[in-house]
Amino acid sequence: MLRTPVGERRLDILEWLKEPARHFPPQRHGDLVEDGVTADAVAAKLGVRRQVADTHLTLLTDLGLLRATRIRRRVYYRRDEVRIAEVARMFEKGW
Repeated sequence: MLRTPVGERRLDILEWLKEPARHFPPQRHGDLVEDGVTADAVAAKLGVRRQVADTHLTLLTDLGLLRATRIRRRVYYRRDEVRIAEVARMFEKGW
């Protein structure tokens, strides 16, 4: 799923979320590092509509690569480093 043409965008999202303060502007609510970024911020960075960003973020969350946290009326996404390390180990072992 991550290697499809659209998967490049998902890989970009994962890469940006490694250092969210470097890739995204400050947010009104929620800390970029502690809480993550909103779908609106990801959509703006990708240059797509929010619904498209939501689709990518939902898939990454369902795979366990991102964690979603609701703050007020928005959902913030950040990397799940433990799960990402597990997946990386599976690929290294020739999964």
